Amino acid sequence: MPYVEASVRSRQFVAAAREVMLRDGVAATTLRAVAAEAGVPLGTLQYVFSSKEALLRAVIEDVVEEISTVLTGAVELDRGLAHAIRQGLTSFWTSLVADHVKLQLMQGELLHYTLRRPGQESLARWQYGRYVDVLTDWCREAAVRAGETCALSYDRLARVMLAGVDGLIVQYVCDPDEERARADLDTVVAMLIATAGIRPA
Repeated sequence: MPYVEASVRSRQFVAAAREVMLRDGVAATTLRAVAAEAGVPLGTLQYVFSSKEALLRAVIEDVVEEISTVLTGAVELDRGLAHAIRQGLTSFWTSLVADHVKLQLMQGELLHYTLRRPGQESLARWQYGRYVDVLTDWCREAAVRAGETCALSYDRLARVMLAGVDGLIVQYVCDPDEERARADLDTVVAMLIATAGIRPA
């Protein structure tokens, strides 16, 4: 087998793990199944990821980076926090939620899987902490670049934003009505902007 850098192997294995999780679910995903998906011996996978928990952490980080890329790539952050919230969440929904029910199921399964495994609860806390960190930094950067501040702390705004969007995602996964979901997202965006109390710094 030709030599492949560990960083490249890592990305290949994470992509393979995501494919298996999307197809079979998180609980049914094993290192052996991921190795088969990647087309490598099990030992090659275990050299990079020694446990399923380590692989799950890498998958979560990959999902977080994907969300961050969508949010930062969709918005001109110097146009203000309200614009960022409106455009960013709309782009997030279009790119990662609409017609991506299996992706959203996978993220929910990652959370519930780790919460049900004694000793792995910290992974669930880390998963949601990473979501909040990304949203907090994104909101702060949009406000600072536009010379704004807001009535809420940025981390509180991020948590409320995450809670609102999470709720809409659960409803969409249960009943993928796109027209209803878009109208509800517009309402959540309006509520977030009003609650943030955005003003000049």
